[in-house]
Amino acid sequence: MTARILPATGERPTTGAPAGLPAAGAPASVPVASLLRRVRSGSAELPPRPADEPALLDRFGRTAVDLRVSLTERCNLRCTYCMPAEGLPVIPSDALMTADEIDRLVGLSAARLGVRKVRFTGGEPLLRADLVDIVRRCAAHDVELSLTTNAIGLANRAQALADAGLRRVNVSLDTVDPDVFAEVTRRPFLDRVLEGIAAAADAGLGVKVNAVLLRGVNDHLAADLLAWCLERGHELRFIEQMPLDPGHAWDGATMVTATETRALLGERFVLTPDEAPRDGAPAERYRVSTHDGEPLGTVGVIASITESFCADCTRTRLTAEGHVRSCLFSDDEVDLLGPLRDGADDDALLDTWRRAMWAKPRDHGDDVDGIVHPSRGMSAIGG
Repeated sequence: MTARILPATGERPTTGAPAGLPAAGAPASVPVASLLRRVRSGSAELPPRPADEPALLDRFGRTAVDLRVSLTERCNLRCTYCMPAEGLPVIPSDALMTADEIDRLVGLSAARLGVRKVRFTGGEPLLRADLVDIVRRCAAHDVELSLTTNAIGLANRAQALADAGLRRVNVSLDTVDPDVFAEVTRRPFLDRVLEGIAAAADAGLGVKVNAVLLRGVNDHLAADLLAWCLERGHELRFIEQMPLDPGHAWDGATMVTATETRALLGERFVLTPDEAPRDGAPAERYRVSTHDGEPLGTVGVIASITESFCADCTRTRLTAEGHVRSCLFSDDEVDLLGPLRDGADDDALLDTWRRAMWAKPRDHGDDVDGIVHPSRGMSAIGG
């Protein structure tokens, strides 16, 4: 059955570019992969950055106000689309940012770069023993704090994290079927995940659920997962599988697309596009109702590959090793932690961060075949 999706009257906002710069959605004159190679080799010539611009502006007119901070590359799951069964080499602990260093960089980003939202990611950030301390310190900088997690271990820490200033958790959960969960994650930990989600809700934390559909594995359970989330008041967001696995096994031809996801959900529900502006958010939101018109809640679809939202991207990233990464799909990283440990002052760190974001690529490729495959996997980059 084809999904029943009702039209919306609102228009998606666009991001304007400063005078003299090409609009973010305009055709690129240089292929992205070629530009990335040239930037890495130092051969790409960038237009001069406005000297009086304090924010994290890029050369296509986008301004980053959302910061993703990876706390570790380690994880206690082995999701088939993210990590090999044997795991990945562990980054030495002394190469990771400490709580003090994270506090300093988050504080600078909030006070002088215009960052308003910070999300801690990984790997699995709950594996950091000092996570509550990190949250407490960063909450003092008047930013909205959230956490991407698999929720294993969250049951014992949800209240402490909420008390420290965390506002929301985004839980990675691809199915609530125990057997399928074990197949996807290679671990029989579904009960622990569900306990963590319940504890987060009890602690007053907002809960969003992120799911990746895998063809022939859990795609037939998409509507069941949405029903489970709607019953509990959690907003579910389906994310197209991205080429961020370290083994580079991703195949765009077998990826479950956003269009297919909407069709799967439409077999049981009616989806009506939400007219509210996205404001840089990656999810296209839909109001969900029964075929009799009873409202049930909302669902989001993040079409990172087939319906790219690069033109409206507002993100900047710090890897667990303290490197600025301007784009999830770009291999370009600029080291902040090294200069910080060598005694760089705030102005020098901020200048480095701004220059790193100025070089952000326009997009991650024109279509499925043109997507750039980063050399590092998602767990090492931080989602």
